[in-house]
Amino acid sequence: MPSKKGGLFFVKTYEPFRIKDLELKNRIVMPPMCMYSAPGSVPTDFHFLHYGARALGGAGLIIVEATGVVPEGRISDNCLGLWSDSQTAPLARLTDYVHSLGAKIGIQLNHAGRKCGAAAEKIFGPTALNYSDDGEYPDPVEMTADHIASVTGAFASAAGRALKAGFDVVEIHGAHGYLINQFLSPLSNKRHDGYGVNFEGRSRFLQEVVRAVRTEWPEEKPLFLRVSAEDYAEGGMTPTEMARIIDRVTRDVDVVHVSSGGVTPVPPPVFPGYQIPFAEMIRVACGVPTIAVGLITTLEMVEEALCNNRADLVALGRELLRNPFFPLLEARKRGIELPWPEQYKRAFR
Repeated sequence: MPSKKGGLFFVKTYEPFRIKDLELKNRIVMPPMCMYSAPGSVPTDFHFLHYGARALGGAGLIIVEATGVVPEGRISDNCLGLWSDSQTAPLARLTDYVHSLGAKIGIQLNHAGRKCGAAAEKIFGPTALNYSDDGEYPDPVEMTADHIASVTGAFASAAGRALKAGFDVVEIHGAHGYLINQFLSPLSNKRHDGYGVNFEGRSRFLQEVVRAVRTEWPEEKPLFLRVSAEDYAEGGMTPTEMARIIDRVTRDVDVVHVSSGGVTPVPPPVFPGYQIPFAEMIRVACGVPTIAVGLITTLEMVEEALCNNRADLVALGRELLRNPFFPLLEARKRGIELPWPEQYKRAFR
C-alpha cells in the first residue's frame, strides 16, 4: 500500500513486477555475489542460510552466485557448478527452500575464461592475453572454434539443468571481465577470425550462447543478461557500443542487469548509484527492462531509480549482506504493511 512520510511517497519499490511467467512481489533483487563457500561446487548449509535469510527478509528475487558451466569456468575452486546432472538435485533443494520462504530465485551461469582461479590444467580466453602482469592468473590458451562450440553447449546444458532444478530465472554472465565479456571487449579480444576483428565478430559468441541457452530454457521463462556497460579504459567498451550489442539479443533476452568494469584491472570511479545511468541508457536505447545496481543503499535511492524510469528493478548487494531484512524493515519504517514471518511478529508487539 502506498505510504507518505516526510513528504515522500514510497510506492514503486513494493509494486509487483511481471515478465513472462515470472511475477515478483516487489522490485528488490539480491544480485549474484560470489561466496566462495562451495567445496565440491554444490550448495552447503551456508547457502541455505545465506539465501534463505534474504528470502525471509522480503527480497522479491534472489539470483544465486556465478555458477560455472564447466570446471575450468569457475572463478575459484569453491564456486558452485552446474556442468553435471549430479549437481541438479542439491540446487533443486535450494530453490524449493527459497520458494517456501516467499521469494523467487534465479541462477547466474558463468565461464570465468582467463579469470579462472580454480585448479585447471589450462585456462582459456578469446586471446592468449593475460588479465594482468601481476602473476595472479596463468596465461590463457586462445580458444579454438571447437572450444567455443563446446562452451556454448555447456551454457545450454547448464540452463537445462537449471530448469530441472526449478529456477525461475537464468542469468547469463556477460560482465565483470569473465569469458563472454572478454569476447565482447576490444581490450581482451584480439582474434583475427569470425569471433573477433570487428564489432560483429566480438558480439558473435554472446549471440551464440544466448541462442543455445534458449534451446534448453523455455520461451515462457525470462532470460536475464548481465553486462558491463563501461570498461573505464581507452579503446574499451562504452555504453553506446553495449547498447548495439544488446540490440542483437533482445529477441531472446528479457531483462538486462547493467554493471560495469572488470575486463582489465582498471578500477571504476565508485560513488553511490554510480551505475544507475548505465541502466537508464540501456533501458531507453534498447527498449528492454533493466536492473540497476551499484552502491545503492537506501530506499530513497531505489525509489528514485524506479519512479524516474531509470530501471525496472533494483539490486542491493552490500546492503542485503549487511541487513537481510532491509525490504521488510524499510517498508515498516514508512507505514507500509507487509507480511512478516509469523515467528518474528512478536518483535513488534
